[in-house]
Amino acid sequence: MIRFGHLDIDFDDRVLRPRPWTARQSEWAAELLADLPDGPVLELCSGAGQIGLLTVALQERPLVCVDANPVACDFTRANADRAGLGHLVEVREGDMEHAMDPEEGFSLVIADPPWVPTAQVERYPEDPRLAIDGGEDGMLIAKMCLATIERHLSPGGAAVLQLGTTAQAQRVLEMITGSDLSVHEVRDWPGEGVLVHIARAAQPSMAEPADGYLRA
Repeated sequence: MIRFGHLDIDFDDRVLRPRPWTARQSEWAAELLADLPDGPVLELCSGAGQIGLLTVALQERPLVCVDANPVACDFTRANADRAGLGHLVEVREGDMEHAMDPEEGFSLVIADPPWVPTAQVERYPEDPRLAIDGGEDGMLIAKMCLATIERHLSPGGAAVLQLGTTAQAQRVLEMITGSDLSVHEVRDWPGEGVLVHIARAAQPSMAEPADGYLRA
């Protein structure tokens, strides 16, 4: 068990060990959520659930957690109950492309995909490969997350995507060009990871070209 923000999070070696720095993702997501339209939160690649759980503990909203690993889903349910958040949380096991109904919308999406390039996963023998292997360039699952965000982020909503490098964050700009999504800000913690704030305009006609800037 580990302390994550003010929550106690249980896990074992079948899921990714919670990284303390990622509490910043929860804090940023909760800060954004305070000004977003009414609606639930979606967490993709949720692992033991700590990032989404801390977010809704800081800013109460219903939370849907999605992960392909049944062990991770079990930990999320147990961690939600331990935190007194079980009444807010629904856990869905399976592929994110099929976990939501087509008409479901979310005011906030938190995405924590594996982002380690396949050639580098052997550097992290303590981590489950499923939880860290992001494909050849580390962006395989992130691309799936972006497609899910495009389908299910409500007008006026926001997403906070976790990646490994600023170069990967730059790829996000390329991937969402031509959509009504835009990158508002990128925050980089060298040696730890990168967070990308993605937004959808309240009205399609108000969408702006993708643009972003880095913040240390």
